[in-house]
Amino acid sequence: MQLTIERIYTKTVDHDGYRILVDRHWPRGISKVNAALDDWAKAIAPTTELRQWFNHIKDRFPEFQTRYLQELEQNPETPAFVTEVAKQLQTTNVILLYGAKDQEHNQAVVLLQYLQRQPAIQALLRKE
Repeated sequence: MQLTIERIYTKTVDHDGYRILVDRHWPRGISKVNAALDDWAKAIAPTTELRQWFNHIKDRFPEFQTRYLQELEQNPETPAFVTEVAKQLQTTNVILLYGAKDQEHNQAVVLLQYLQRQPAIQALLRKE
């Protein structure tokens, strides 16, 4: 199974897997039907304060990454989210969806790296 990220605005929607929106706000112009989500993990997204500070300014990305990882470590929702991702990876691909235009400097990139370092998820990804 694979753990990947995808911009929600991508024309060809990948339905081959469990689709999780990892943004705090619903992406503009996307209907809930077209999103074809299995879950919306808004509690796992960066806080409003951090998101507004980052404002998708590339030079701030290293600091954003550090701060977001701290938020994930302190977020009481993180363990359940990691468990759910691991559970889904046992039977299907998991796709983390985000709305940001920048495909290299966004919270989904950080979250993907964070999840890939979790022992339960590492073990499942190694089975490939």
